[in-house]
Amino acid sequence: MIEHASIYAQRRARVASQLGHGGLAIIPTAPERQRNRDSDFLYRHDSYFYYLTGFTEPNATLVITAEGEATLFCQPKDMEREIWDGIRLGPDAAPAFLGVNKAFSSADLAAQMPKLLENRSTVWYPFATHTGLEGRVDGWLQSVRARVRFGALCPDLQRDLCSVLDEMRLVKDAHEQGIMRRASQISAHAHVRAMQRSAAMLRAGQDVREYHLDAELLHEFRQHGSQYPAYGSIVAAGANACVLHYRADAGPIRDGELVLIDAGCELDGYASDITRTFPANGRFTGPQRALYDLVLASQDEAVAATKAGARFVEPHEATVAVLAQGLLDLGLLDKSKVGSAQDVIANRSYFPFYMHRTGHWLGMDVHDCGSYVEPSQVGQVSERKDPLSGETIKDRPSRILQPGMVLTIEPGLYVRPAEGVPEQFWNIGIRIEDDAIVTETGCELITRGVPVKADEIEALMKG
Repeated sequence: MIEHASIYAQRRARVASQLGHGGLAIIPTAPERQRNRDSDFLYRHDSYFYYLTGFTEPNATLVITAEGEATLFCQPKDMEREIWDGIRLGPDAAPAFLGVNKAFSSADLAAQMPKLLENRSTVWYPFATHTGLEGRVDGWLQSVRARVRFGALCPDLQRDLCSVLDEMRLVKDAHEQGIMRRASQISAHAHVRAMQRSAAMLRAGQDVREYHLDAELLHEFRQHGSQYPAYGSIVAAGANACVLHYRADAGPIRDGELVLIDAGCELDGYASDITRTFPANGRFTGPQRALYDLVLASQDEAVAATKAGARFVEPHEATVAVLAQGLLDLGLLDKSKVGSAQDVIANRSYFPFYMHRTGHWLGMDVHDCGSYVEPSQVGQVSERKDPLSGETIKDRPSRILQPGMVLTIEPGLYVRPAEGVPEQFWNIGIRIEDDAIVTETGCELITRGVPVKADEIEALMKG
C-alpha cells in the first residue's frame, strides 16, 4: 500500500461527509501538456487530486460518493507504452495500493460515469479548473436523462467542489507540515549556496551571471530529493530586482550591486517559497543597508502580528506602517508633499515603492487555495474609494488565522529612478520572504535556515 494511504483515505471520508445525501464528487488529475513537437512538459499532477489520492500518474479521475465509496479511473497496464513512458500502476493493483474501493481503466470513464451519476441528487466537481470538464459532465448527464423513461433519476444540482477542498487544504496537518519543513530546509540551503557562489566568483575575478546562481539553486533542489522548483526561480541582479516577476536570465552580477533571489523547491507535492536579497560581493553599501534594514524591520513587525486569532491582513498592515515611516525618514517620500506616516498609509503614497501584499497562502500550490475572507463574516460588506485609482472597493472581514495555516511573510521595497527620489537609492530592489506556520501563540518560521540579518549575510559570504 502507498505510504500514508490512511491519510488520503481520511481526507476522502471528510469530502464524502460534506457531499450531502445523494452527492457524488468528480476529481480529475491534470492533463499532460505538449511542449513542442514530440516532447511534453515535465508532468505535474493536479493538487486537488493528489491531496485525495497520493497518486501521481496522468490520465486519472477519482469519484467519491456521499456514502464514502471511492472509485479510481487510471491508465490500464500496457507493456508497449510502459517501455516508453514508465511502469503504470493499473486498475487491478490500484485498490490495494491506494486504498480506494474500486478501479477501472481510464478508457472506461465515459461508459461508467453515467452509471455512477444515475439516481444521484448532486454532482460536485472543481469549477473553472479543468478545461472541458463542464462539457464532459453535461454529456454524462445527458446519458442519464436518456434513461429517465426507465425510472432513472438525474442529478439536478451541480456544486463547486473547490468550496469543500479549499477549506480542507487551508489548514495543514502534521504530515503536511513535516513535508513543508523539509522543503524549506532544502530551499534554504540552496539560497546559502547561491549567496556563497556569487561572492566567491567575484573574488576570483570571474564573470558572474544570473544563470550561474540559478544553477546552484537547481543543483541543491535535486541533490536533496526535490522533484522540481515550485515555480520559476527569480534571480535578479541590480535593477532587475525592481521587476517583481523577473526570471533568472543572463544578466551580469556586478560588484557593488544587490541580487534578489526568490526561489523554492517543491517536495512531494508541497511548495516552499523564500526570498533573500544580498550584496553580490558580500558587503552592503550604506544606502543598500539602510533600505535592507527598513524592509527587515517591517518583516519583524509582520512576523509579530502573525498568530492564531489575528486577521490575515494584520501582518500587511504592520509592514505598511513601518515602511511608511521609513520612507519618510530616508527621504524617499517628501513630508511636505505627502504628510505624516498616517497620511502616507491613508493615501497609499507608499505604493510606487511597495505595490504587493505581504503574504499569501502556501501549500501544494505556491499561491495556495483558500479564501482570504472570514467565512462566517462574508456577508459583512463595507465600501471605500481607492485613493489612487478612484475605484470603489468592497471590503469583507479578513480571514482569522488558525493554527496549521501556512503563509508567506514577504515585505519589499523597489526603487526606480524618479524625480524627487534620492539617486543613491535608484535601482535598488529588496524583498525578504519567509514561510510561516501559524501556531497558538505566534508563528514558526520554517525558512530561517538561510540568514536574514544583514550582518549574518555578510558573515556567511566571507569565505
